[in-house]
Amino acid sequence: MSTSFAALGLSPDLVAALERQGIVEPFPIQALTIPDALAGRDVCGKAQTGSGKTLAFGLPLVERTSPAPPGRPQSLVLVPTRELAAQVHGVVAPLGQVRGLSVAAVYGGARMDRQIEAVRQGVDIVIATPGRLIDLGERGVVAVDGVRHVVLDEADRMADMGFMPQVEWFLRRIAGAHQSLLFSATLDGDVNHLVRRYLRDPVRHEVASPQVTVAEMAHRFLRVHQMDKPKVAAAIARRQARTLMFVRTKRGADRLVAQLRRDGLRVGALHGDLPQAARERSLAAFAAGHQPVLVATDVAARGIHVEGIDVVVHYDPPEDAKAYLHRSGRTARAGEAGLAVTLVLWDQQLEAERLQRRIGVRQPLVEVFSNDARLADLAGWDPAGEAVAAAR
Repeated sequence: MSTSFAALGLSPDLVAALERQGIVEPFPIQALTIPDALAGRDVCGKAQTGSGKTLAFGLPLVERTSPAPPGRPQSLVLVPTRELAAQVHGVVAPLGQVRGLSVAAVYGGARMDRQIEAVRQGVDIVIATPGRLIDLGERGVVAVDGVRHVVLDEADRMADMGFMPQVEWFLRRIAGAHQSLLFSATLDGDVNHLVRRYLRDPVRHEVASPQVTVAEMAHRFLRVHQMDKPKVAAAIARRQARTLMFVRTKRGADRLVAQLRRDGLRVGALHGDLPQAARERSLAAFAAGHQPVLVATDVAARGIHVEGIDVVVHYDPPEDAKAYLHRSGRTARAGEAGLAVTLVLWDQQLEAERLQRRIGVRQPLVEVFSNDARLADLAGWDPAGEAVAAAR
């Protein structure tokens, strides 16, 4: 049963702002969490990347935030990566303008002096990575004790990246009554600890699951040869409008970018050694379709929220099933079908077979070369059926 943002309790000015952006019907996580968040409840939302979490917390945040004195924001959003901070800012800032609220993103890799000046002038909503916010706090630029609304976005990613001590440092310093909204793809381990210790009688909402994401994707595991591997990747990308490739190291990312460019592809890189401005340009070009291939490391890619990714290529197989699901989910966002392709060298076959068992997928490992015609339509190709036919 469909609903509307107005029916969820949002004010007409924000509903109109959404309509101007062509947003008229809430996603499930938004429909579930917005009424409770507007009512002032602590909320614990379990949802995958791409499910609409940013508006789920951004809209109530704008509704409930009051203008703040300089250096003492009313609302704080903690996120794991620079890219996610920038993207959350891109969603929340236009809504804040409707209410005359100032919104700033503070994160490492960008000029500290500009961020200090913005906060000193007065910011009502701060979107921050933990490290940079600590830097600003130690300089006496910002204080969090007066925060009345705190959001922990992608809490599981922050746990994976070792940010829990910093997150708890902030939560312990927020004085007085305040509202907490936590969103995460998983709610176990360190995330469960945060929920139990820092959220007050939270209402819990859950949509999607990793298993649903797996079912919504086509999976291909291709046996390739080391010397031909970059050309296989190029052949796959050449047939797609937007391809995201994952590698394990920064050096590997730069090497693959150079190889793909030699094959005539427009490709950018996303990894921690690049200046923040270069990362933002690369991500923006990828999102706009001007640069149809993006090569990323796992950590750098955790803030990628780009719609319409046709295929995720695991150029280097992921470390575990959780990483596979998180990478691959970029191509099956908000219920859309997607394609995940894993390139497997001869000494990675056992690792790939183990991965398949853990994610509940059974696919033959098919040997391919870069001139293989089947690479032109990997989504339409049925390797399992082909294997059965060959065995007859």
